[in-house]
Amino acid sequence: MNRICSTLADAGADVWLIGRLRNDSIALTNKPYQQKRLNCISQSGKLFYVEFNIRLFFYLFFQSFDKLCSIDLDTVLPGLAVCKLKNKKHFYDAHEMFPHVPEVISRPGVQKFWMWVEKFTFKHSNTVYTVGGAIADWFWNKYNIPVSVVRNMPVISESTDFCDIELPNEPFILYQGALNEGRGLEILLDVLVDTSYHLVIVGEGDLSSMLKRKTKQLKLENKVHFVGFVVPSTLPSITKRAFVGYNVSENLGLSYYYSLNNKFFDYVAAELPSLVNDFPEYTKLLADFQVGLPTAYSENAIRENLDNLYSNKIAYDSLKEQCQLAKQVWNWEMESQRLIDIYF
Repeated sequence: MNRICSTLADAGADVWLIGRLRNDSIALTNKPYQQKRLNCISQSGKLFYVEFNIRLFFYLFFQSFDKLCSIDLDTVLPGLAVCKLKNKKHFYDAHEMFPHVPEVISRPGVQKFWMWVEKFTFKHSNTVYTVGGAIADWFWNKYNIPVSVVRNMPVISESTDFCDIELPNEPFILYQGALNEGRGLEILLDVLVDTSYHLVIVGEGDLSSMLKRKTKQLKLENKVHFVGFVVPSTLPSITKRAFVGYNVSENLGLSYYYSLNNKFFDYVAAELPSLVNDFPEYTKLLADFQVGLPTAYSENAIRENLDNLYSNKIAYDSLKEQCQLAKQVWNWEMESQRLIDIYF
């Protein structure tokens, strides 16, 4: 969101980013756009969503704007309603296929509701864009509505801050992102049992406590390092110190299968070879630049590809060279023009 808002602000727009205030929210920093957090009494569950959407509706209703963009379906109804009342243009930014994430698929009634919201959103939005071509194609086939693509790529010219977190001296595997279901972390811990590899995990999520318990049960405390949340500007300094990036998800539905994770491009920007999902979006990208090894979701495939990267210097250096080439193309400096074309 910082990249999107900064790009639009630099292009001359007066941008406001509206979010929520959490109990553990870090302080806001100065940006080239305005920021507003809505404070909710409820912090999670259905009551939170109801309260947040009500607060968001009334906040937006009393604001003056020309265009409004809703991010994902859980913020779209207030945005659409206010745009209809004010006769303003509504943009929908689909970061994922929300009705098809694991947490929704497991609850048929909830999934049916969000599928209705999605259909309603496509019918009434002026413009829709998403994070990858595979999702855009799926939307087109379902709704017969054109969907633009703006991929979430890093800014390679941006300066970064040094992270003083203690990291392993040995070459380590890096996972960065949410610690949620289907991200391939449980199976990776099983792989590490019979190896000497170290793993650094940057991020938090629903599975944080479970993964720490499993690490202890498998006696991997000396090989698995939980970093937790870090300030985004310091993350690249960690990524650049890693030996292998990890991006192997379980196929838990269409949203995962057609996904294009931010970490894929972050690893490339750091010239970090990685294990990559063998899903359609990544298959297309790897055909252009072989920046990683396509890896099935299995212990044998993960272990085999890790062994290959750690033992085969020629293969590793070849992937690293491909990263150096790819980052000149897969970056926000190039991708941001698509965003400008959508809004202006």
